[in-house]
Amino acid sequence: MKEFEVFGRKISLALYTDVTNSKELLQAMQEEKLEPETAFLNAVLIPDVFPVLAAAHITLLAKSRESLKTRTLHSELVYNYSGSKHITESLKRCGISDKTTYVLAARFHSSSDETKTLEKLIEGREIDLEELEARANHGQIKKHYKIFPPELEISTLSEAITCRIAARDALFG
Repeated sequence: MKEFEVFGRKISLALYTDVTNSKELLQAMQEEKLEPETAFLNAVLIPDVFPVLAAAHITLLAKSRESLKTRTLHSELVYNYSGSKHITESLKRCGISDKTTYVLAARFHSSSDETKTLEKLIEGREIDLEELEARANHGQIKKHYKIFPPELEISTLSEAITCRIAARDALFG
């Protein structure tokens, strides 16, 4: 698990492959019984950590303004990563499903005990965050975020996603 500082707060990220218990993790999240509370993102839609950190910044800003659109800080992260204004669709598309095997786990303010508990929760193999780009499904990402070839001539896929995440509220009111 690697830590980053965003908006003056700590976020821990860990990338897992060959995850076998997504169904149980999803059920625990939906029943609000997941301890510690964690965001699980479908990692095939993540080419780099930068857009995740941008979504984390927006999430923490919303929390500081007491304006979360979802029930928890961690579901808000998944929602903000999606770039969509539709909460249910965002959570389905960018969160995990019961068959997801490639997962990015994110936890705000994680203590060392919570990190250890989280590592035991996920039945899979942790891999380096540097593998995101090579393992990302570029076609699926382009389709989801409506990224067309001319845009990629002047920016990276990660930058295009980040732009959409940052501009969502301005674009969709």
